[in-house]
Amino acid sequence: MNNDEIVKVEQEQVSSVGKMDMSGAFGASSINVEKVEGAQNFGKTVKRLIKYMRPEMLALIAMIILAAVGAWFAVWVPDILKKVTNHMVESIQYFKDVDLWYVGEICFTAAGLYVLNATFTFASGLIAASMAQHVVRRMRFDLKTKLDKVPLKYYDSSTTGERLSRLSNDVELVAVTLQDTVNQVITVVMTVSGVLFMMFRLDWLLSVITLASVPVLLIVSSLIIKKSQKEFARQQELIGKLKGHIEEMYAGHRVVLLYNHAEDSIEEFEKTNKLLLKATRKAQFLAGIILPVIKLINNIAYVLICVIGGFRAGAGIISIGDIQACIQYTRQFAQPIENISNIASTIQSSIASAERVFTMLDIEEMTPDAEHRDMSGFVGEVDFEHVAFSYSDDKPLITDLSLHVNAGESIAIVGPTGAGKTTLVNLLMRFYELKGGSITIDGVNILDMHRDDLRSLYGMVLQDTWLFKGTVADNIAYGNANATREDVIAAAKKAHAHEFIESMENGYDTILNDDASNISQGQKQLLTIARAILKDPKIIILDEATSSVDTRTEQYVQSAMLAMMEGKTSFVIAHRLSTIKSAAVILVMNHGDVVEQGNHETLMAKGGFYANLYLSQFQGRGEGEDGDGDGTGFVQT
Repeated sequence: MNNDEIVKVEQEQVSSVGKMDMSGAFGASSINVEKVEGAQNFGKTVKRLIKYMRPEMLALIAMIILAAVGAWFAVWVPDILKKVTNHMVESIQYFKDVDLWYVGEICFTAAGLYVLNATFTFASGLIAASMAQHVVRRMRFDLKTKLDKVPLKYYDSSTTGERLSRLSNDVELVAVTLQDTVNQVITVVMTVSGVLFMMFRLDWLLSVITLASVPVLLIVSSLIIKKSQKEFARQQELIGKLKGHIEEMYAGHRVVLLYNHAEDSIEEFEKTNKLLLKATRKAQFLAGIILPVIKLINNIAYVLICVIGGFRAGAGIISIGDIQACIQYTRQFAQPIENISNIASTIQSSIASAERVFTMLDIEEMTPDAEHRDMSGFVGEVDFEHVAFSYSDDKPLITDLSLHVNAGESIAIVGPTGAGKTTLVNLLMRFYELKGGSITIDGVNILDMHRDDLRSLYGMVLQDTWLFKGTVADNIAYGNANATREDVIAAAKKAHAHEFIESMENGYDTILNDDASNISQGQKQLLTIARAILKDPKIIILDEATSSVDTRTEQYVQSAMLAMMEGKTSFVIAHRLSTIKSAAVILVMNHGDVVEQGNHETLMAKGGFYANLYLSQFQGRGEGEDGDGDGTGFVQT
């Protein structure tokens, strides 16, 4: 991924998402809640997510039971402890001895219930974590499998950031929700229902006082949270902008210095930095004020319960132990109510994420593959018969293309931008499906071949090289898993890469970094040619493989390509026409069709589209001054 894409991904992840961690204020587990657009179809997505969790249904049921029972143990404790309070009051009031055995028995029971609560909560958390990871593992696997099966047009119409967001952010948010939030929801439901049941058993008036604090609590907390979410979103937007600015300035640091924009860069950085400071202060202030406000409301409820409870205890309606139990229940009742906003926000975000994941899983796949076949006898004779293709139904690109290529023949493909050159080879490799006509190799329709078998016939060298992080040897052997070290070295020698590889610190065991920036562009190209040589394909495809290297390196690259193309059917896409003058056949494409066909001399003598195209490139330059040494296109060695 290039720097622009990295910046875009980071900005997409933070500018459109307001992450806020309210766990400290609400007493919840630490969850970064993403403020995202809500699900388009919440109910349908929930049903599908539950269906997707069907293999883990036993674990889900076990988690629900453990969480519910664990919550009930905690609810039960105040009703037991009130007996200790009542016993102590009676002992003092009637000058009785305190029955320490009775008190100890009750305290031991309460401690045991708290231990059971912790044990059941821990067990349900472990099950939830295991269940969540199993679900998201399948989800990641299904997404990766889907991305391997979707047609290339999906990659053309979506960004790298979108795909990464589905595989990382969305899946992780679903995992967090399944692991933490489901457990919290069960605990909240069980705690609230259990507390209300126990409180109404003790005293209806004190229960009503507790319930009366709920709407006040929800209204105040929701107002603060709504405001703080905006500030957190603003904060993350500015963080994304700041990171983007830093990435951009340091990626193009030399250009910034060359044009004397260092001061402007610092000024822009400081401006954004100050805005970020201001937004962070607001966000942290609002986040910090939630807990004190909630505690204030709860404390008012406690005071009312104590005062009114005292009057009712004095009147003999309830006992002192009942008041103590009601205060404990009020505290138990308040905490899950405080968590509701956070839980609701997390659930909404995760269901929206799940919906986006399911949307990707619903993408139309490529047509099913044919059975595998033995490809050893293929020689590379290619026929295009009345091929028609378009990227969209209203804009036809190739209307009626017919072409015969003999085995071992070298075909150059030229034409202006958008003529259909790359489309032609994409159709050949079945990256796109035809709208009409057929393509055959050695008389076999490519639709009757398994895609893996078909692509095993090809070797490809592109203008944009792709090398992965690993050793030089592993990169060369990427297309041939059975290659020995001797095979790798032989391919490197044919590609004129052996000498520079040997000069590296660890030779063939030198580790290339993520973007292979520790070697030059020309060296990258030679390694990709060595990779193609080692694969020993029947058909070679070269897509302007020398356009990004210097003249001297181009000679080595072209010499390596000639060695690779010897005896192979070759398709050479070229923008610089000087590089294909020696090709046996040149196909001239325009608007998706082959408009001229022949060798360089024939086409120039014809004075048609190719001649005009060639002369427009070399107007004002002498024949032979085309930068390839001898004016013959491919360098002869």
